[in-house]
Amino acid sequence: MKCSDRNNVLGTGGVAERCCTGQSGCDWDGTLRNVVTEPIYVQKVYDAVLFNLQGLKTAPDTCFEPRLGCGTNVIRISDIRCRKFFNPDNINDECNMKINPITTLSGGQFVKKEDGCDYKVIGPDGTLSQKLIWADTQFCDDEEQGTPVFGTQNIEVSGCVEVEMDLVVTPCDSNSESIITLTAVVEIAPTCNPLVLTNFFEICVPSVYDTAFLPRFTEFCNLDCVVRLATNSIQRDFTLDPRTGELSVNLIISLCISCEKKIVVPVQLCVLSTGFVQLSPEQASICPTFPRLFPRQIDENSVGGAGGGSGSGCRPRCQSAEE
Repeated sequence: MKCSDRNNVLGTGGVAERCCTGQSGCDWDGTLRNVVTEPIYVQKVYDAVLFNLQGLKTAPDTCFEPRLGCGTNVIRISDIRCRKFFNPDNINDECNMKINPITTLSGGQFVKKEDGCDYKVIGPDGTLSQKLIWADTQFCDDEEQGTPVFGTQNIEVSGCVEVEMDLVVTPCDSNSESIITLTAVVEIAPTCNPLVLTNFFEICVPSVYDTAFLPRFTEFCNLDCVVRLATNSIQRDFTLDPRTGELSVNLIISLCISCEKKIVVPVQLCVLSTGFVQLSPEQASICPTFPRLFPRQIDENSVGGAGGGSGSGCRPRCQSAEE
């Protein structure tokens, strides 16, 4: 279903799909007649390592909302789940789940600025997420191999997770069962005293001499969580205040963290391409034409060679003195 179709469903009072699929704009007819070579300037992954780490957090007497009605009987738990807490209105909210990897190296070092801070460059995520790395690679350069660098990784975890629990209950004046959903925000650790997980790694660094660019080090992590009752027993882990209807639960939260570290270097690649992306507009308009968002192809492989121009004197590419 396209976005325009979903808008039509909404406009007629129907129920729209809760999920969607993306449109990349990359269409291929299955033949090679439109395939051309394109040069791109990108980053190559020289070496990468992946780590899976686990941590535990006990959360006794966690209060859930909303409060249960007076006389409500809890029959069983239908489902219990958790996810990272994030406040989109404040990226610096102390409750936001944060993963801060801190890495120190042996056999190499991060390039520093004059103030002693690590020199960072912009990564593919558009932020200053990459550090320049330097090591004495001369010995392994002579062997035409990479130089191993050893590191210690400390991952600081702070912030909160959201826990949702679906309970099967019966009200005091009825025997019919119903499902209600209770929620709670559980703090894993404060920013000033984060939960720390440690491990060690080895990574391979290319030459720092035979290159115009120093190698770059980048690391990124993601976190998932699994929650359960502390003793897997409603009788032992549930405490329901009969006066207020407040439910407190003893929980154990497992933190499942994946971290990847990469050594990347800038490179130029020749790739096969079917051309630039062209998206179809979603809505009609009274304007007869609209401006382009990207320039047209001008290299000779795409326009048919140097002699295939319009004769206006424009050159498809710069000519060297030897040519």
